Amino acid sequence: MKTFELDPRLEADTFPLCDLPLCSALMMNDARYPWVVLVPKAASVSEVFELNQDDQAQLWREAAALGATMKEAFHADKINIATLGNVVSQLHIHVVARYQDDASWPAPVWGNGTPKPYDLTRQGERRAQLLAQLEGLTL
Repeated sequence: MKTFELDPRLEADTFPLCDLPLCSALMMNDARYPWVVLVPKAASVSEVFELNQDDQAQLWREAAALGATMKEAFHADKINIATLGNVVSQLHIHVVARYQDDASWPAPVWGNGTPKPYDLTRQGERRAQLLAQLEGLTL
C-alpha cells in the first residue's frame, strides 16, 4: 500500500500550516494574495472523483469553510477555489482571496505575473492570520 507523500513542487512552493481532517493546509509562497493550498492526505490521487464519496464531501467542506472564513477575514472581493493539476498532478485545491484591485484581476492568478516570495516577517504574519482562520473552522 502506497503512503501519502507531498509532491516536491508543492513542498517547494508552500509553507506548512496545519492538518485538517482530510487535507494538509499549506500557505502558497506568494505574498500578492492570501492563498492556501489544500492537499488531501491520500496516496496517488490526482482527481476529485478518485476519492470516495465521504472524502469528496469532506474536501468540499474544508475548501468551502476555509473560503468563507478567508473572505471575511481578508475582506476579499472574491474567493477563487480551484483544482487544476496541469503542472502538479497530485490532487490539491487552491483557495485564493482576490481583490478587484489586485495585479491579476479579473484573470486567474495562475501564470499571471511573477510570484512575490514572502520575506520572513511577512511570512510569519500571514501564517498567523491563516492559522487563526483554520483553527476556527467547523468541519
